[in-house]
Amino acid sequence: MKKSNMNYEYIQILQSKLEELETQYWLEYNLFSFQWWILLIVLILPWVIWSRYVERKRRKEILLFGALLIILVGLLDDLGVSLNLWSYPYKLTNLISRLAAIDYGIIIVAHMFIYQYFREWKSFIIANVILAAIFTFIAEPITVWLGIYKLDNWKYIYSFPIYILKTALIKWIVDVHLEKP
Repeated sequence: MKKSNMNYEYIQILQSKLEELETQYWLEYNLFSFQWWILLIVLILPWVIWSRYVERKRRKEILLFGALLIILVGLLDDLGVSLNLWSYPYKLTNLISRLAAIDYGIIIVAHMFIYQYFREWKSFIIANVILAAIFTFIAEPITVWLGIYKLDNWKYIYSFPIYILKTALIKWIVDVHLEKP
């Protein structure tokens, strides 16, 4: 068996060059572009709205739901980027590969509102199916059209069950740990 000339140091050199190119691309094409401003708004505005309308008595519980969902969404997004399922030509920052502005902004806040307003499992699932349809068939195509999101080896329909399952899993975890029916 022939041994490859590639070693870890070579991989590090390539990663450094890639980071340099990504930073240059981000500075030249992303920073302060129309898409960059959209990403800034979808990160900040939902949290401003959430802080105004969150149920104060349940704020810690809702934040727990949101924090666990942020972890899961971040892991799934990193996995998708690493497996070349999707990519992000526009990002708020070049420091991370995922689309943090959308992952940690509008998606999490929308799901936290669903968690807040739909406490029973049946209504929670129905509301999440509706939200999943909106994200999958309206929001994702808009982000593709804007050039923010690129489907590499992915189809919109694949996202639909994931939106539903991830929030159901997190609700179940929170309910179990808070001993809710």
